[in-house]
Amino acid sequence: MGFTTIKEELNLSPKEVISLATKYYSNKDLTANISSGSFLTKGMIIAPCSIKTLSTIANCHTDNLITRAADVCLKESRKTVLLLRETPLHLGHIKLMEQAILQGSTIMPPLPAFYNNPQSIQDMVNHSVSRCLDLFNIKNDLTTRWNGLKQ
Repeated sequence: MGFTTIKEELNLSPKEVISLATKYYSNKDLTANISSGSFLTKGMIIAPCSIKTLSTIANCHTDNLITRAADVCLKESRKTVLLLRETPLHLGHIKLMEQAILQGSTIMPPLPAFYNNPQSIQDMVNHSVSRCLDLFNIKNDLTTRWNGLKQ
């Protein structure tokens, strides 16, 4: 499904996106180093996070590498950020978000902010990326930060 989304939304091939990565793992490789708590990470960002992936994480069902690595981050008390992409939401979705939060996840829908007067879609994307990086204390200058009301 992820590769279909890449093709449809980015107009790139999966191979082009994989070439941007420092390291790539198959989602079927449950033996990858990131599937173990002994492999140290600062945490994990799942972007975009589908309702299916949210449900799998919330219910501790580790049937692929994404959900296994997320489960490892949660059990090791590492930051796990889910950029939920679906709307509208029904009560079942809200309950899944609650369950994921109770287990230690942060839910962060990538919603655009308008106080920084975005001029392009890229500006809106950069704002979401910046806010997500902030959760990991990774300094960045991808967006204009709120500086209070001008009086």
